Amino acid sequence: MNKRILIVLSVIFMTISCDDLIEPAIENNRGLEDMYAEAGYAQGILLNAYTRLPGNGWSFSDVATDDAVSNDVSNNFRKVATGQWAANFNPLDQWTNSKAAIQYLNIFLAEADKVKWAVDDNVSLLFRQRLKGEAYGMRALYMYYLLQAHAGVSETNELLGVPIVLDPEGANSNFNIPRNTFQQCMTQIYSDLAKAKELLPLDFEMANALPPGYTNLNDYNRVFGDYARQRMSGRIVMFIKSQVALLAASPAFSSGNTSTWGAAADYAGQLLALNGGVAGLDANGLTWYRNTAEIEALGSGINPKEVVWRTDIANSNNLEADNFPPTLYGRGRVNPTQNLVDAFPAANGYPITNASSNYNPSAPYANRDPRLKHFILVNQDVAGVSSTVITTASIGTTNDGLNKAATSTRTGYYMKKLLRQDVNLNPQSTTTQRHYRPRMRYTELYLNYAEAANEAWGPLSGGNNGFSAYDVIKAIRKRAGFVQDNYLESIKADKDAMRVLIRNERRLELCFEGFRFWDLRRWKSNLGESAQGMNIQGTTAVPTFTKIPSVEDRVFADYMNYGPIPYSEALKFKALIQNKGW
Repeated sequence: MNKRILIVLSVIFMTISCDDLIEPAIENNRGLEDMYAEAGYAQGILLNAYTRLPGNGWSFSDVATDDAVSNDVSNNFRKVATGQWAANFNPLDQWTNSKAAIQYLNIFLAEADKVKWAVDDNVSLLFRQRLKGEAYGMRALYMYYLLQAHAGVSETNELLGVPIVLDPEGANSNFNIPRNTFQQCMTQIYSDLAKAKELLPLDFEMANALPPGYTNLNDYNRVFGDYARQRMSGRIVMFIKSQVALLAASPAFSSGNTSTWGAAADYAGQLLALNGGVAGLDANGLTWYRNTAEIEALGSGINPKEVVWRTDIANSNNLEADNFPPTLYGRGRVNPTQNLVDAFPAANGYPITNASSNYNPSAPYANRDPRLKHFILVNQDVAGVSSTVITTASIGTTNDGLNKAATSTRTGYYMKKLLRQDVNLNPQSTTTQRHYRPRMRYTELYLNYAEAANEAWGPLSGGNNGFSAYDVIKAIRKRAGFVQDNYLESIKADKDAMRVLIRNERRLELCFEGFRFWDLRRWKSNLGESAQGMNIQGTTAVPTFTKIPSVEDRVFADYMNYGPIPYSEALKFKALIQNKGW
């Protein structure tokens, strides 16, 4: 999209209240009637919803799980994990932002047919079609965010979603409306996604031949061409449908709706088929964040093969400044746990708890899954532009060591994933590098499919999709570096063992990307597992490794599988039933 227009219009609309968009203009604020003859102004209402998309920066909700802790005492997810999560303190809240986005989308959908989108009537019709398709897709996405964060069971054990609002709200609207059921919300999401899919192309690319149903190639490319990359597309709509279905089929939500694991698998499988099936898994997708040549070549909204949708690319070093170890001039904020380190199998594929893994507690980082050192900085590993050896041991003499200073690791580990090692934070020679954040990447989709297919049909069947959960996990682990995967072969017919493996692969492949907290809750898994660490003593030549059983205790109640309705909203509106326990 045109970044300059987006920025200008975002500023305009973020400074105009929703009431001002509905009631007569006050002072110099513009009213809705101004949009009918001014397409750029009209599109700004839609673009406001884009500016509200979460995930432009990394929030690291993993800190609220067994995967990570933070050395920042003010970190909100640290507060969540240690017992401060409440209806009036919810860093995971999506209520205000998502409902505001839906309000703008509802305004847009109510008014879009009145706008003169272009001088040429045919082009105006095409723009109306595309932009309404984007709005339907975005509304479904924000409804998904609301369900993920706020759906839950009432005191009477009814699974509730959020209030469904499809019309613009004004000063005289009735805001005291009850929550719809989870099932009704799912029905509405699927309806919006179906409309979006009908109106949008699969991708925004220049066509060489006129697609069926259109009459002019130049007009088509003007509206649906590559300048609109990174806007809501048919491919993104299909991805959202997979995410929504996976959430609904999961244990925390499955008793309150009609979604099935088979449907979730099929929705993911349909998009994966367009990506070439299992063979389409990107060989370089594991290290998407540091594939230097690939990142440097990105431009004009183009995605790498691994990515379906992403944020803009920007030069920065903020992520490294927050997470590099102290000797590299970082603040070491996100500290991976021993729990996560132990989740990486041995190099032969066996879990380290299995005798066949040949795991050696005296050399815990040797002969391990190659992903371990891709994602986590362990003692005596190297990092930074000069490949500096980092000593995380408590016997170390620098602030990189365990608990040496406020910026030191609390677990014996630093995060390595997401970071560009070619960033230099030295004040004498500071550099930045290109970064972006994927909103959706194919590895997530493959894991969605594997989870749903295994639950629906077992490890070895793919329904009508042509590939199974086993096929997907085999491809993912082969990409990770497992040449001979005897462990996978030993469990490939065991649905329960495959479930454990799939969930663990998801944990590893998507670590630090904001999935773990939501996954544990939708699986109704244990949120209270204490975060563990590693204390390395002795000498550098002959170290001794002692696990720290509790770096940080987790304080979660059972009802916290579901998040709260904001306290302020429940206080204002009696019809808005709070989730049980909150």
